[in-house]
Amino acid sequence: MLTVQGLSNYDNPQPSVVTIGTFDGVHIGHRKILERLIEEGRKQHLQSTLLTFFPHPRMVLQKDSQIKLLNTIEEKSAILSRLGLDCLVIQPFTLDFSRKSATEFVREILVGKLRVKKIIIGYDHRFGRNRNANIQDLQSFGSILDFSVEEIPAQEIEEVSVSSTKIRKALEAGDLETANAYLGYEYMLTGTVEGGKKLGRDLGFPTANLKIEDDYKLIPASGVYVARSEVGGRQVYGMMNIGTNPTVDGSRRHIEVHFFDYEGDLYGKRLQVHLLSRIRDERKFDSLDTLKKQLGRDRQKAKELIRGL
Repeated sequence: MLTVQGLSNYDNPQPSVVTIGTFDGVHIGHRKILERLIEEGRKQHLQSTLLTFFPHPRMVLQKDSQIKLLNTIEEKSAILSRLGLDCLVIQPFTLDFSRKSATEFVREILVGKLRVKKIIIGYDHRFGRNRNANIQDLQSFGSILDFSVEEIPAQEIEEVSVSSTKIRKALEAGDLETANAYLGYEYMLTGTVEGGKKLGRDLGFPTANLKIEDDYKLIPASGVYVARSEVGGRQVYGMMNIGTNPTVDGSRRHIEVHFFDYEGDLYGKRLQVHLLSRIRDERKFDSLDTLKKQLGRDRQKAKELIRGL
């Protein structure tokens, strides 16, 4: 998949079939549009192209917005590449860009830059300054500028009954099962392993402390999770704790992973950890000995769940 950072860097003469949107999470609802896009690209010998935006428009247009995203750009790109998309264009979203009229957006970007021959969009798509243009406007532009517009019907999207907002709420509530079902894959956290207090090692449960550099990334509810990662070219399983370590009066939120059947130095390495299941809430224990016993029960439960996968 070709990934282009900004329309100013896009210079491809190939005609394209395009969809437009943030596609946060690339969830099963988004797949309806993307699968149709990729299929049409192959059938018509057009480049299947997603024009997406970063930062998320709400981050720019709603200054007080505290929206957290389901994917980092790195994660989203990897998911789209696996789906078979030909080209991802990541356009910086700014106030100036948001002020483009519908006419400018269609003529300069869709036709002038992306050489669009067909657009495939969801039933409620709006675009242009103040989002004042809709699919009927897009169809009118198409009849003049020689491209067609295909709308994914409302019933096809709504039968999935999923949205990025629903997934965010599920993760924030600790409902990983629902979130993963809506995503169609395991929710992931990507970061770099940094040094910690080594409390886990003292308890017999050494952990990799994961630092998430992208502050817009949504961190699920605190608690203990079953996790999976690829380390040294092989799949390894373990359990992850998200929380403040209240038993030792911790204050800052940490993400720590204890891998089973793995020994090695992970400091400074970049890891992507997939969350498979949630075991329990984070709790404050009376003593470190009580905490250690609970971690043993957590490990047993995690291994039982892993065997059932």
